[in-house]
Amino acid sequence: MPDTDFLLRGEHITLDALLKATGLADSGGGAKALIASGAVQVNGVVEIRRGRKLRAGDAVRLGAQQVQLQAATA
Repeated sequence: MPDTDFLLRGEHITLDALLKATGLADSGGGAKALIASGAVQVNGVVEIRRGRKLRAGDAVRLGAQQVQLQAATA
């Protein structure tokens, strides 16, 4: 899967919510398990905090899939 852009509707989104919103996790429990296992990276660093606030410019990677967060224009 190629890199995907995700448009933020507000200032931030939590890591677990992003995984659900992009379909990388099928549920909140699935997102929590992926994050706790160390499978998710934020800006190239393993992230284990499911409530990590992500902002425009951040990149989230799960395996070969990467999501780039973009600020939505008004």
